[in-house]
Amino acid sequence: MSIDVFENANQTSVRTFIVLALSNVLGLRVIFSLLFTVIYAISILGNLLLIVVVTVNVKLQTPMYFFLCNLSLIDIGFCSTVVPKVLINTISQDTSISFLGCATQIYFHFALGSSECLILAVMSYDRYNAICKPLRYKTIMDKNFCLYLAAGCWTAGFINSMFLTIFTFQLPYCKSNRVNYFFCEMPPVVRLLCKDIWFAELVEYILVVVTAVGSFLLILTSYLCITLTILNIRSTQQKKKAFSTCASHLGVVSLYYGTVLFNHLRPRSSYSPNQDRVVSILYTVVTPMLNPIIYSVRNKDVKGALRKTIGIMGYH
Repeated sequence: MSIDVFENANQTSVRTFIVLALSNVLGLRVIFSLLFTVIYAISILGNLLLIVVVTVNVKLQTPMYFFLCNLSLIDIGFCSTVVPKVLINTISQDTSISFLGCATQIYFHFALGSSECLILAVMSYDRYNAICKPLRYKTIMDKNFCLYLAAGCWTAGFINSMFLTIFTFQLPYCKSNRVNYFFCEMPPVVRLLCKDIWFAELVEYILVVVTAVGSFLLILTSYLCITLTILNIRSTQQKKKAFSTCASHLGVVSLYYGTVLFNHLRPRSSYSPNQDRVVSILYTVVTPMLNPIIYSVRNKDVKGALRKTIGIMGYH
């Protein structure tokens, strides 16, 4: 497909971007499309089921599960901004996306990704108060404060993304319209700018550092305090249970933050398209599928509420 551009005052500007399909081989296209469809379906159903279970069970309407529902909503939107378009591009073999469509995809992807970073940090803060300050927990994490924290995460994520997207897409694109990615993502799209690439990358670095690195440091600090508190627990069984829960949470958090920071904060000299595409799939598609499993399926309260909810639905 030829590059779709127009001439304006000796400057070539891009009107349409061309992204990659999952594969150029028919057999692999079918396999990858089916795999992505299954993972996407599990992500959507798992997160929706968690929201329904928490909503209909009064016992689960606590700050922890309130934030989990926010995380589930974010994950549904996060993978939905990418996976359907990737599947359409792969199945139809038309991998084009309009300039506005690309900007919109980047806006929502970055906004929801930023919101997820912040909500994960808030969740770790909630666990810190629950474990390290149990007597004051209900006073600290009251309903209004939880609402303010959740609203702040969403608002900050979308404002960050609006600033970055508007700034980036008002610059001229003329090097090429071929994005070496499965979808429109900031790092590869910025590399197509005619000028001011370094400044656009600097803006992106600053926003990612403030949002992702700041959130990750807060999470590590919270879990360090939690670990020190757990070490003072006398019961060996309770220690093992607490450490197991913390380890699983930190595992999925590390996968998300590690892949995000790897893709967004590396210097341009170490850019590897094949490697970056795989990494982007991990935090965009795989993590939203893992979150409801790690945070809820292993939780006996959620499993009990899930059986109760399914039983009520089956009865009716």
